[in-house]
Amino acid sequence: MSPQGRPKGEFRSAQHEGSPVSAGPVLADADLERRFGGLRRLYGDLAYDRIRAARFAVVGVGGVGSWAAEALARSGVAELTLIDLDHIAESNINRQVQALGATLGMAKVKALRARIADIHPGCVVHEVEAFAEADNWPAVLPQPVDAVIDACDQLRAKAAMAAWAIASGTPLVVVGAAGGKRRPQAVEVDDLSAATHDPLLAALRQRLRQHHGAARKGAIGVRCVFSREPVVAPVDACDVEGNLNCHGYGSTVSVTATFGLVAAQVALECAAVAS
Repeated sequence: MSPQGRPKGEFRSAQHEGSPVSAGPVLADADLERRFGGLRRLYGDLAYDRIRAARFAVVGVGGVGSWAAEALARSGVAELTLIDLDHIAESNINRQVQALGATLGMAKVKALRARIADIHPGCVVHEVEAFAEADNWPAVLPQPVDAVIDACDQLRAKAAMAAWAIASGTPLVVVGAAGGKRRPQAVEVDDLSAATHDPLLAALRQRLRQHHGAARKGAIGVRCVFSREPVVAPVDACDVEGNLNCHGYGSTVSVTATFGLVAAQVALECAAVAS
């Protein structure tokens, strides 16, 4: 059992017992500057240093979360915690960055860590082969984090993460439903109280207000990524509910990736201004 008393799921990390190591060979400072120096020129020295030192968790590394993790890795962050129990299937190939013919059957977090090692060898990646759930959050986190991206599709888990983030002051970016959407240009960011056209976020908002003490009116204090585009019903009739795992609904990578990239940018901006 972990020091946090993790009740379920398996944790694997790009670390050896007692001494943390990076996901790949250590690069010289000059090599790192060539890879990630574009952010220094964009943000300036102070914000760049904050981003490079930041630790993020991505909960759910599917069609949205995998792209968020990729964007964070390409931004040179210090640590990533990847949380997901799923394995890669052929149906993931149309929208998940680590889903390839060569990775079919692999744990999603393991395949994504291997990809990150080739992008940013100095990034310490923690693999958590578990689903985030109401009864294991935040114990499922193996290490402290500076911000969390919630790209999972389970309402109770989302509510637990949001309530914890509000109480602890940890920056959280909640992602809404990406399935059944065709317009990446419609993706936007706002407080959870302002999200529309998203049954999952509406249910989350109601749950936070009814069961977790969130403000009944006005801003809730949780940033979310969502789209006001009406959901496009599946061509073949089926019984589906609004969620972001795309089961039943159709999906396109241009939309799911946009959700993930926008979420990553919101998290990076939080890191850039952190005191």
